[in-house]
Amino acid sequence: MTRATGMGSWPGTDVRETQRGVRELFAEHGLPYLPELPDRGPGADMIGRAAALLVDLHVDLQPMGWRFVDRPGRDAERARTWWRQDLDELAETFDGYEGELKVQVAGPWTLAASVWLHRGERSVVDPGAVRDLAGSLAEGIRGHVAEAERLVPGARVVLQLDEPSLPGLLAGRLPTASGFGRIPAVDSYVAANLVGEVLQAAGDRHTAVHCCAKGTPLAMLRTTGASALAVDATVLGPKGWESLAATLESGTDVWLGSYASASPLPTVAAVHDGLVRRWHELGLAAADLAEVTVSPACGLAGLSPSDAVAAQRLAVQVAEAVTETALG
Repeated sequence: MTRATGMGSWPGTDVRETQRGVRELFAEHGLPYLPELPDRGPGADMIGRAAALLVDLHVDLQPMGWRFVDRPGRDAERARTWWRQDLDELAETFDGYEGELKVQVAGPWTLAASVWLHRGERSVVDPGAVRDLAGSLAEGIRGHVAEAERLVPGARVVLQLDEPSLPGLLAGRLPTASGFGRIPAVDSYVAANLVGEVLQAAGDRHTAVHCCAKGTPLAMLRTTGASALAVDATVLGPKGWESLAATLESGTDVWLGSYASASPLPTVAAVHDGLVRRWHELGLAAADLAEVTVSPACGLAGLSPSDAVAAQRLAVQVAEAVTETALG
């Protein structure tokens, strides 16, 4: 059965209302998740949230962004407070829930590209710092998913790593601190191994790697051991779709960001027909569509609350329509 989900972020600052909305939308028809609300301010953003999970590494917010410091700062404490609020509400909102429940965390490469060293350069320039960061993140994730399952005993947590910076790092496009140079490209073998090591922190739970940037390295990500790869299908070219087909054939699940969440939204028929047509062009069996997860292309933080609800409801409706085609 085709299911629906979302990538994580939502507009607004009301944690309880947003979590209740996500449960109502997805508990019966898809994969619900712990929503992220970056509008709350520093520490509620993707990087701040992931940095707050680091074990024995400390960060604070500086003019250039998040930076490693010798002792915890107030911004990191604020980020941990947001996590605590989210998890407390999760325990109440999902009381009695049984099934898969997704949490999202920035992956090691995106974190290394966004957190700065003491000397004023991105962490990704220092291989030792990258290894330390990945190990610390893995330890933090291990405790985080266990805590989520403790608070919602019927849940089976699914871990999603967000890696929007990965294509730029692999291509050597990330600027240095001065802005006049480019950080050397990361080796794809090294990149895949590091992502795989962090995914192992989830144990035997299902995992996904999400990248909504152009040039998502699907072939490389298939080697990480992720259960699923989540991509923005609206930016895939012919080679990207071929690699997506190879991903399915390799036994890795595919989460398709099937439409942009900008207003006006496409119709259910338009999204459904586009997916089915592409499936036929790739020579894939219609029945394989039952294994796909449908979502908006990226997060919803830039929308109004009502538009965010509409964008997520569309995913549910498309999943239902695709299921009928796959099983018909």
